[in-house]
Amino acid sequence: MKNNILRQRILFGILMLLLSALVYLLHYAFFRDARHIFIYLLGDIAFVFIQVLLVTLIIEQVLSEREKRAMLKKMNMVIGAFFSEAGNDLLKLFITFDLNADGLREKLVISEKWSQEEFDKVEESLARHEYKIESAKGDLAALKEFLADKRDFLLRLLENQNLLEHESFTELLWAISHLAEELSHRPNIASLPAADYNHLSSDIARAYRLLAREWIEHIEHLKKDYPYLFSLAARMNPFNPSASAIIS
Repeated sequence: MKNNILRQRILFGILMLLLSALVYLLHYAFFRDARHIFIYLLGDIAFVFIQVLLVTLIIEQVLSEREKRAMLKKMNMVIGAFFSEAGNDLLKLFITFDLNADGLREKLVISEKWSQEEFDKVEESLARHEYKIESAKGDLAALKEFLADKRDFLLRLLENQNLLEHESFTELLWAISHLAEELSHRPNIASLPAADYNHLSSDIARAYRLLAREWIEHIEHLKKDYPYLFSLAARMNPFNPSASAIIS
């Protein structure tokens, strides 16, 4: 197949060269002016380099940026759907395992007045936050059931080709999927050895840390580009125990 395509391209190139040579011969046959032919031939060859510059460095770059923006928009739509369907509720579940959750809640009281600087500070705080997870302290059964219910949804997200460009979000999905797999293989989640609880705590901490980071980045994106969506997301803040969509 590839050989046939290559052969066709070579034949097409040879045909174009022969047609070009034929036209030049006709020009010479009619006007008998080889000097005129070579002047324009050299001029056309010189312009080829400018044309390559325009196509590869300018036009191609513009098209690439436009395609990238379109892809980012699709990715952000998918990420928004993820938080609406599973992410926000999953954060609420993870918080119940975090012994340092109160300190995190205080930093994530988001308002419409937040500036870029405040978002940057919160992202730094999240990176430094000690996610002190105790899997035996929270409701592992509820977490297991929730992840089992969302299994098909998470698998569909992993199959989304647009998300391959978003490495951090893909990493988050793998971390959540791994946690779901770990829990699914434990029929009696209420009675586990201490070492096993420690292992699950580590898996929860990994997914929790990645999820919190993606959540604040998503909120920041909504603040910049979709203020009306940001307003609802801020009111439904999963880190706020008294969060409500109702405006009082």
